[in-house]
Amino acid sequence: MRLIFCLFSLLFISNCSLNKDSQYWTVNTIKKKDEKKNLSKILKKSKNITSMTLEEYKIYIEDYTKKSKYPDISK
Repeated sequence: MRLIFCLFSLLFISNCSLNKDSQYWTVNTIKKKDEKKNLSKILKKSKNITSMTLEEYKIYIEDYTKKSKYPDISK
């Protein structure tokens, strides 16, 4: 019991987060930042869809479908 108390007090004092989305616990945050950066570039190009590459268009469509108000019927 004393060990558990010491552990929680250490976490409280050091302000550590147990949140899985925290950048200190996951490596995926670097990947997410890169994806956001790429997405912002692609959204700038979205005015002219014909200038996009196939990969950029795929990312653009995936983002567009995530933001759509229609329900997902694939589930």
